[in-house]
Amino acid sequence: MTTPNVLKKMGKTIILASPRGFCAGVDRAIKIVEVALEKFGRPVYVRHEIVHNKRVVNDLAAKGAVFVKELDEVPSGSPVIFSAHGVAKTVHQTAKKLNMIAIDATCPLVTKVHIEANKHVRQGRHIFLIGHAGHPEVIGTMGQVEASEITLIETIEDAFAVQPPEDCDLAFATQTTLSADETAEIITVLQHRFPEIRGPKGEDICYATTNRQNAVKAMAKDVDLCLVIGAQNSSNSKRLVETALNAGIAKAELIADSNMLPYELIDDAAVIGLTAGASAPEILIDEVLTALAERYQIEVNTQNFITEKMQFKLPSMLTK
Repeated sequence: MTTPNVLKKMGKTIILASPRGFCAGVDRAIKIVEVALEKFGRPVYVRHEIVHNKRVVNDLAAKGAVFVKELDEVPSGSPVIFSAHGVAKTVHQTAKKLNMIAIDATCPLVTKVHIEANKHVRQGRHIFLIGHAGHPEVIGTMGQVEASEITLIETIEDAFAVQPPEDCDLAFATQTTLSADETAEIITVLQHRFPEIRGPKGEDICYATTNRQNAVKAMAKDVDLCLVIGAQNSSNSKRLVETALNAGIAKAELIADSNMLPYELIDDAAVIGLTAGASAPEILIDEVLTALAERYQIEVNTQNFITEKMQFKLPSMLTK
């Protein structure tokens, strides 16, 4: 590898994807924790990571948020916040039994999927949920109904193989942070196999996930390398890497922050696309640009794919 002093003379063009980073649901979830701290004082408990990003979690912890795995770690009567990914009905029921002040930071677009799932079951339909096993959002959505009323579909192979219960109408729903293209293929298979299957009113995949994926596709022909800032457990961030590769970008990497910059790949790239998953704060982008500027002579151009104006209201219990 060339020494940093020589690399300083190397020119690199950086194309900043827009939109990138925080979505309205993540903004709302973080604000909920901050406002709850103002309203109730320290500590405020948060079940699981409020969003999938260590920087965000650590910053909120420094302000007085206490992150726990389960509700048995929360003192009775304390305020507890449920993450943006949503939770099963049993979590709400447990919080009520334990006399906790439950504050739901579930993204409204995830709540929409929950509402649809319950409606399908009330109308006698079995649900196929397209998503990734073990992801908190999937656990929360599957926990809205009985286990016998919903089946997880992870892959196109699952869509071809799944056998629904007999004499049952069908519906499908999706995790909100999936690859739009891959999900469309799975839905096509399900619709071909089960022509009467009911889908959601509008897409379940959220606007922010779609916009970020489309922004990466739009820059694909111009970049040699795409860097995606996000956590390893962030579904939408991992999908951005897949989108970049599927769009024809030669190399794409998921990095948590500037400490993970893959300089061996950057050395060989003339034009680098830079984006961030929906739970990654803009400061991580700034730190990556600073690190690149220390090592290379960089020119930064901002892509203007689409401007997002979506905003979500806080829970009424925090605004009274």
